[in-house]
Amino acid sequence: MPFLEISDLVVDHDPRTLVRLPVRRADVVARLRDAGDLRGARIAAALPCAPDGTLDPVAVDRRLVAVHTELQRLSEELRLGARVAEVLRPLLAALRAGEVAGPLRVVDVGCGLGYLVRWLAASGVLGPGVDLVGVDFNAALIGEADRLARAENLDCRFVRGDAFALPEPATVYVSTGVLHHFRGPALDAFFAAQAQSSPLATAAGTAATPGPAAFCHFDIAATRLAPIGTWIFHRARMRDPLGRHDGVMSARRTHDDATLLKAAARAEGLVPLVYEPRTRSNPFCTTVRPVLGLRPDLVPALQTALDRTASGRLTGDLADVLARPTPRTAR
Repeated sequence: MPFLEISDLVVDHDPRTLVRLPVRRADVVARLRDAGDLRGARIAAALPCAPDGTLDPVAVDRRLVAVHTELQRLSEELRLGARVAEVLRPLLAALRAGEVAGPLRVVDVGCGLGYLVRWLAASGVLGPGVDLVGVDFNAALIGEADRLARAENLDCRFVRGDAFALPEPATVYVSTGVLHHFRGPALDAFFAAQAQSSPLATAAGTAATPGPAAFCHFDIAATRLAPIGTWIFHRARMRDPLGRHDGVMSARRTHDDATLLKAAARAEGLVPLVYEPRTRSNPFCTTVRPVLGLRPDLVPALQTALDRTASGRLTGDLADVLARPTPRTAR
């Protein structure tokens, strides 16, 4: 039985032109009912629509902004920004050690309200010379992200469109809570698109390596108790029924490590790895973890940037290489 999120069904865009397409409320309700999700169907049936039966785009956007605002509060409580930075900092250190040309551009795929990008910009935790960009197809979410960044006087920017078709190449692609939205061939295509993006020049001025130098995508860990923990947390902390519904569905749709590693291998030229927070034995606390990809020549530098304990949390291809000691360059 498929697990559907209402927020995925109520907005549709032409992928080429980004023109918003009309969505019929009855179609959304029917898809949820066909999936056996009667509660989701009731929530969708209550959404405002025009006389012709299409969903009111203004009302839908207002609702999605409200839901994402609640998600931002959850991200703050889960210290999501700090968790991403825990992995992103050594990853960028490896890129710098590998003499990847700057500025190092971090592109957040499906950024929503841009919480991660804004947190990284406000904290300055990634150091100087990092260009922070958030990208999303939804104009309402991008507009609100840009408004918040300007109000907070942050050095970051937000773009509406396809994160893998930007005129300026990404050095590192990141995301939080995006991977579970893709299934089967779509998940493979998500990773393959990252290897096909614009060429990345090295410090020597060449452009021999296609695509980004790395990616770091966080999603809900596929633990046995994740759906239960997510239900309890969303029930206690989220007010909007749509947000509660989609939060639980997210946990039910999450991918296991083997699926992610297999799909991440589609990013040609990048080594796929999963970073497991093994020190947290409580499955309720193991909320999110990333799948990583980086150029093989940067693997030794990543080992140096990670401490010994953190290196032991990497699984997947070349994990054995990361476990070996690498001599540090004398100062």
